[in-house]
Amino acid sequence: MRSGCQTVFGFFKTRTLLGLGMALCALPVSAQSNRPSFDPSALKLPAGSTPNEVLVLGTPHLSGLPDSFTPDMLAPLLDRLAAWRPTAIATEDLSGLQCDSLRRYPSRYTETVKSYCFDPAPAGQVTGLEVPAANAEAERLLAAWPETPAPAQRRHLAAIFLAAGERGSALVQWLRLPAEDRRAGDGLTDALVDTLEKARTRRNETYLVAAVLAARLGLERLWSVDDHSADSPEPAIPEELKANEAAIMKAWDNPASRQRRAESEQLNARLAQPDGLLNLYRAYNAPDASMLVYRSDFGAALAEPSPQRFGRKYVGYWETRNLRMVANMRDVIGRYPGTRMLTIVGASHKGYYDAYLNQMHDVHLADVGAVLR
Repeated sequence: MRSGCQTVFGFFKTRTLLGLGMALCALPVSAQSNRPSFDPSALKLPAGSTPNEVLVLGTPHLSGLPDSFTPDMLAPLLDRLAAWRPTAIATEDLSGLQCDSLRRYPSRYTETVKSYCFDPAPAGQVTGLEVPAANAEAERLLAAWPETPAPAQRRHLAAIFLAAGERGSALVQWLRLPAEDRRAGDGLTDALVDTLEKARTRRNETYLVAAVLAARLGLERLWSVDDHSADSPEPAIPEELKANEAAIMKAWDNPASRQRRAESEQLNARLAQPDGLLNLYRAYNAPDASMLVYRSDFGAALAEPSPQRFGRKYVGYWETRNLRMVANMRDVIGRYPGTRMLTIVGASHKGYYDAYLNQMHDVHLADVGAVLR
């Protein structure tokens, strides 16, 4: 029997048509079986070199935990993360620089800015610095930062970080001050002090985990690596918005989602037990957790059959966001080779973080399970 290509070639007698026939035969094979021979994940640093180590901690958003959660429950987690000794900590926050950029495109990003961006204007008015200049000033100060800065220097840097749109890093400076030196002055007004005090007790993993840990380890800042530049306004036509929501919600109504919900409810119910919160983190970072997330959420959306392809648009947004978040981390560790970075991110991102970071030549993924034991 002749193959499909041989059959096709039988109909093409001239050189021109033969070339066309060969092209037609090649297309399906290329589309179905082409895999790149170049695999960056297999091309790591030579032996003896010091890689960048990245520990990806998937987290629940602490604001969504039940009322039984109290910050003191984080102590076992903080102890284990501190023992890993990160030299940089990345958080799921938009940087002040990205928010400054998004504000310049209100027709697309008004809701994004309202939902995810800290307002640096009050600190900017006090310091006289807009966001780009404040970021540059923070970098300048840290480049010449003394080993033992005076309290006035920390208060001033906290004000600069607030003007830069980096509230998490401002809180690190605030927490590194002795309690008696946490007061207004050196660029911090009473209103800005109130901003920092509210952040200090807010149920949020950036403030209760990342900033606390950074201050404990003697770090001077956090790195905001979230990215919402792929956001788009909701559809202006109400019917399209309803159809979009209905399609995604239907895709999410599946056995994997029900399993995730049941497991989450069980873990939340045990928070007050010894190591209850630590056990929640262990479950969220278990080897099979990311696949369960995929089956319940993004994999289900890919198979969503609406003619408008709502599910595929959603997954495209999600992949774009994660790629850009990982690129932001790569930028940081590229500037500081040999970094040990802890990155704290919502658990649904963890599998994508691990997969994308693993493609980097000089990144080694640390075993979060071993850290949380």
